[in-house]
Amino acid sequence: MKTPLFPFKAQIIDIKIETADTKTYTLLSKDAAYTAKPGQFNMVGYPGVGEAPISLSSSVTDGIFQHTIKGVGRVTKFLERFKIGDEIHFRGPYGTHWPLDMQSGNDVLIVAGGVGLAPLRPVIHEIVKMRNFFGKVTVIYGSRSPDNIIFMDEIETWRKDIEVFLTVDEIPLNMKWNYDVGMVTKFIDKSTVNPLNAYAFICGPEIMMLFVSKGLFFRGFLPSRVYVSLERRMKCGIAQCGHCQHGSKFVCKDGPVFAYKEITKLPDGLL
Repeated sequence: MKTPLFPFKAQIIDIKIETADTKTYTLLSKDAAYTAKPGQFNMVGYPGVGEAPISLSSSVTDGIFQHTIKGVGRVTKFLERFKIGDEIHFRGPYGTHWPLDMQSGNDVLIVAGGVGLAPLRPVIHEIVKMRNFFGKVTVIYGSRSPDNIIFMDEIETWRKDIEVFLTVDEIPLNMKWNYDVGMVTKFIDKSTVNPLNAYAFICGPEIMMLFVSKGLFFRGFLPSRVYVSLERRMKCGIAQCGHCQHGSKFVCKDGPVFAYKEITKLPDGLL
């Protein structure tokens, strides 16, 4: 009998290098019934090494899905050595998702920082696929420098259907860069979305999400229409271990996607 902690295997069928420390793994689930929604996450790892919570960076089609993983800890560093044909273990999907079902007919503003674009990539894919169901759509994506940008080859194709602002904090000497420079907050006022008819999805470092949220409220967005994705240390994925508790909320179960109004008064972190 399947339990919420039961792990499955997935075979790596493709690996794409995004940056020096970030790769996108295309996986084929051995669980034929596996499916997930944009914004949800899996606990990904290997026996004897551990697990790490990783948001999906794609939709699930016929058991195929993607994780974009930055090698920053024991588990993710271990996964860096895996090759096409190898198998990983995963549990999930867990958590809440971006409320795309609420967006029909509305404008959408997507703001991402660094690898925070990964959990929002399936949202962008869904919007592009169903473009006529949405109003104006703007993506603002920023990173530290050009060599930290992920999905660079896709971003230009998004511009065919939606408004995109691409920016970096700084440009290293002798590096060519044809886009903008500055913090993502600089581009909030340049978006053509209507704050009175828009939802905002934000993912990235918490300090970035804080200032972006404040900037959106100043422009007229409602806290009930601004969504953020939080990261906390997760162990079980089902709100039993307490590792990801954020005030009265458990990020693994009540999140990771939250409406701003849900977490504005929590004592130990963002907002």
